[in-house]
Amino acid sequence: MKSKNSKGTLWEFFQSLGKTFMVPVALLAFSGILLGIGSSFSSSALKEALPFFDTPILQYIFIWMTKIGLVAFIYLPVMFAIAIPMGLAREEKGVAAFSGLAGYAALNLAINFYLTVNGILDSEALRQSYGVKSILGTESIDTGILGAVIVGIIVAKLHARFYTFKMPDALAFFGGARFVPIISTLTLGIVGLVVPFVWPFFAAGINGIGHIIHGAGVFGPFLFGTGERLLLPIGLHHILVALIRFTEAGGTMHVCGETVSGALNIFYSELSCNQVHAFTPSVTAFLSQGKMPTFLGGLPGAALAMYHCAKPENRGKIKALLLSGVVACIVGGITEPLEFLFLFTAPALYFVHAVLTGLGFMLMGMLGVTIGNTDGNIIDFIVFGVLQGTATKWYLVPVVAAIWFAVYYSVFRFAILRFNIKTPGRESDETPVAEELEGLVLTEGSKGGLILAALGGSANITSLDNCITRLRLTVEDISLVNEAKLKSYGALGVVKLDEHSLQVVIGTQVHIVKNEMQSLMTATA
Repeated sequence: MKSKNSKGTLWEFFQSLGKTFMVPVALLAFSGILLGIGSSFSSSALKEALPFFDTPILQYIFIWMTKIGLVAFIYLPVMFAIAIPMGLAREEKGVAAFSGLAGYAALNLAINFYLTVNGILDSEALRQSYGVKSILGTESIDTGILGAVIVGIIVAKLHARFYTFKMPDALAFFGGARFVPIISTLTLGIVGLVVPFVWPFFAAGINGIGHIIHGAGVFGPFLFGTGERLLLPIGLHHILVALIRFTEAGGTMHVCGETVSGALNIFYSELSCNQVHAFTPSVTAFLSQGKMPTFLGGLPGAALAMYHCAKPENRGKIKALLLSGVVACIVGGITEPLEFLFLFTAPALYFVHAVLTGLGFMLMGMLGVTIGNTDGNIIDFIVFGVLQGTATKWYLVPVVAAIWFAVYYSVFRFAILRFNIKTPGRESDETPVAEELEGLVLTEGSKGGLILAALGGSANITSLDNCITRLRLTVEDISLVNEAKLKSYGALGVVKLDEHSLQVVIGTQVHIVKNEMQSLMTATA
């Protein structure tokens, strides 16, 4: 029983950890758009082509956008160190976030102490071998995102253990939540002394992953794209994505005199550097461009196939469902509302979808397309493709997307009809279709109370959170979860990770359901 509980806790931890990544990554994506627009419209090439934009006021605005767009890129590790404990904390989230910042600063100050007393900062050769860089104004080892994640996890564990810690009466002022930043500073100060000894092994491991991926040549992006889709149903794709985007596993390059690691970091660095006139194809091969064949063409084709395969009398009922999923996919880069329509009814078809996504990554790389950022949606296509000029080969994206549309439509139509897959609108009973549509659209209130009851009630839920499209829960007794009722109330699917952890896929309005459930649980507590 103990091993089972440990497994459940581990699943819950990785689910929650992946979810905390979304806070800084969302800011990073928006900052990237600002950076892309600003750098594009302030470039000399565009000013020559469109003199209208070469006015002081407009140029000041575009340069300002470029500078503000760098905020997430420059301070991303700090944001991870703050966001992870904040996201993992059950109570006193503000204290957890502050402790993350304090712990991250203490870690780098302790590393600086080691480097100073050992004379490493006095030797340029040693500085380079240790990867010394200015972190928050302190000369330290550049541990990047991985170091920030380690800090965030340690602080989150300390917060859970000590935010209710009682001190003796004479020291009561330092007890409770106030003790968390204190113990975090002391603990990370000690960890910082160990980092110079162990970090070379971490770096070697990450570099090893990078060598394997890049050694795979054109198949590297294929493995990444396929792996990301296969990990998405259990919510662990964020970890793979973060590894490639922000660590040496995604490559290391010298850009404008700075050593930059991680595919997305390198892309943003190139985007903001006036000396760079073309993006590196081996870097962008792991970014937005790889998603575009599937997001802009493939999944819309699958949606049309599901519509045509639905019973004629049900097509009107599922039209809004499919259209909203297509809009979320093309405009927002959010694919789960469409993917979960066939994931559970046809897992083999989802595997084919994952492989086709990987092939999209590989083909974009082979064609030399160089469109970066994170989402793979129409906004990325315009801002980081079209506005950056023909050097990005953005004009190939509509061609490949059209081919992917035809392939997805053909594959899905054949599979649905040949194997009688019960995609929306093909059920023998019309009632579930209407109920599913009503729950998914969620335009007139939510069904938080019904979903809470179908999960076994407030007493059965030990933790509740949400990501972009799904509820993430741990429960006391998973046998009390009524999967059929959840689906009739609008859930796209239920992912049971083990006997305590599960995810309920709701759609883009999941936060409404979660907030209503949270209010009901608080009221009955």
